[in-house]
Amino acid sequence: MNSEISVILCTHNPNRVYIARVLEALQSQTLPSELWELLIVDNASDRILASEIDLSWHPYARHIREDKLGLTPARLRGIQEAKAEILIFVDDDNILELNYLKTAWQIGKEFPFLGAWGGQTIPQFEEIPPEWTKPYWIALAIKEFDQDTWSNLVNQYETTPCGAGMCIRKLVGAHYAELVKQDSIRQSMGRKGQKLTSYEDSDIAFTACDMGLGTGRFAKLKLTHLMPPERLQEEYLLRLIESSTYSGIIVESYRGKLPQGNKSGLGKFADWIRFWRMSPRERRFYQASQRGLQAALQEISSSV
Repeated sequence: MNSEISVILCTHNPNRVYIARVLEALQSQTLPSELWELLIVDNASDRILASEIDLSWHPYARHIREDKLGLTPARLRGIQEAKAEILIFVDDDNILELNYLKTAWQIGKEFPFLGAWGGQTIPQFEEIPPEWTKPYWIALAIKEFDQDTWSNLVNQYETTPCGAGMCIRKLVGAHYAELVKQDSIRQSMGRKGQKLTSYEDSDIAFTACDMGLGTGRFAKLKLTHLMPPERLQEEYLLRLIESSTYSGIIVESYRGKLPQGNKSGLGKFADWIRFWRMSPRERRFYQASQRGLQAALQEISSSV
């Protein structure tokens, strides 16, 4: 087999309707199946997925069982098992456009200086989202844009792909895997059961910059991100904002970026004024982000 791409689909107790749609989109890709392999990493699901999900439609598809719970261990297993030079991470709620793999492969050829790239993640909500949720959609990995951007700067989120549909070169994945082995905090990043830590995908992308490569986002790469109703509940979004704030600060700290120090008395007074002008819900979200900030700072100080 001489695959151009390895598709790594990590899943834990998947929604069966969702993953069926994910696989249907993969089965319909315009890139011939002879040019890519499909790895389904069953991450400690309660039921063994290999006995329930038929992959006979693909000549180079494999089920892989990873019993260590967590998205990071699952992705590391996928990186280890992948045979191609370009890896694409697909979540179990990502519906790729039919030309996604072909377009990703072409971008990899046309932009050899990129180590990580991705595209638009367009939401499909099961229920109409309440208006108040829109300021927090960024935490749901929703990215819609119309211009291509790339750079070789770390912490440059305008060019950093999210984990959904992210493409990386195998050498970037291998280097990231070595970093994780040496760092217990990195090992804890990424979703793990009900734990909502994240930003491990940004860490992977920034690793490309560490290696002298770049990151990019391309409008012609599109996928649909399926959104169940529970992701629009306030309790879930509060947990997500707290975990995202924590995770972002931790990941940025690996490369020397830390939040600014204590503000002056005038700065604190201005923050106090803004806080009391917020609605009760806005205050709850602000407090969630502050809890994430304080947890991250405590983690960083204890590891020094």
